[in-house]
Amino acid sequence: MSIDFSYRARVIIALLCVLINLPCPCWARLGDNAASVLDDQVRMRATLRSIDAQRYVMHEIAAPMGIVVREFVSPQGAVFGVAWEGQFPPNLQELLGPYYQQAQQAQAAVQHSDTQQPPRRHAPVAVETPGLVLHQTGHVRNFHGRAYIPELVPEGVQASEIH
Repeated sequence: MSIDFSYRARVIIALLCVLINLPCPCWARLGDNAASVLDDQVRMRATLRSIDAQRYVMHEIAAPMGIVVREFVSPQGAVFGVAWEGQFPPNLQELLGPYYQQAQQAQAAVQHSDTQQPPRRHAPVAVETPGLVLHQTGHVRNFHGRAYIPELVPEGVQASEIH
């Protein structure tokens, strides 16, 4: 029994149309304001849980696609840290915003300094610069990480609280 080629083509085109129209995750970016958290919740049709930790507010957004992002907002209203976990890694370019390029440059510098080892595709990411700290690790169906801007972290807040 053979399947007609035009049938296969129609199925593939239909699947591509569905994939193109799926909602894409767009999270508050590091350095954004607190209002962006509510925008994320609405855009993702996600649940939002907020916890006032006195020195900051942690907003946890749980998306139906299995990703949980926690956004840490300072009393001044700036997103100073983000943490995530889920089946898929988040779009770091969207999540880090203007800090994404800094993360890429720092990671590239580490890879170039270690020329003995070939780059691994799914290796843990560790970037620690004065302007950005980023840690990401995981494997299929279990990714997690965090990023924060040291200069925006409120006084008295430990980096370990961003998880």
